[in-house]
Amino acid sequence: MTPMAAIAGARLAHARTPGRLVLLDHPLFKFGALAMGVGELLGDKMKSAPDRTVFLGLLARVMSAGIAGAALAPRGREKTGAALAVGTAVPLAYLTLAGRKTAMRRIGQTKSGVIEDALVVAAGAAVTAWAVGRRR
Repeated sequence: MTPMAAIAGARLAHARTPGRLVLLDHPLFKFGALAMGVGELLGDKMKSAPDRTVFLGLLARVMSAGIAGAALAPRGREKTGAALAVGTAVPLAYLTLAGRKTAMRRIGQTKSGVIEDALVVAAGAAVTAWAVGRRR
């Protein structure tokens, strides 16, 4: 949910993303994406949280990455942006899960989750800021 939450945050700050997606201008989407992003950050620390590679986790990742990739792609290249984002998000789900499991064994679930979340939120904000700034 982080990609959509980052874009929703940018749109709430009145920044325009390069890709044209009417969905991004709807208040329900913007606040819903932010709420889902915060919910994911909190829920990820729970021992009962499923792995990100279960079907529903991958489906949510594909949808979030696709929307974000389309929104951040240059106008007219939204489909390519969505495809690239999805093609990156799925393998990264497996790679980051392996890294998270290693970190959990070393420093525990909560600490590893907080560190991972900080990195993911920072990366999402940086990519969004770059794409929005590039548009100008």
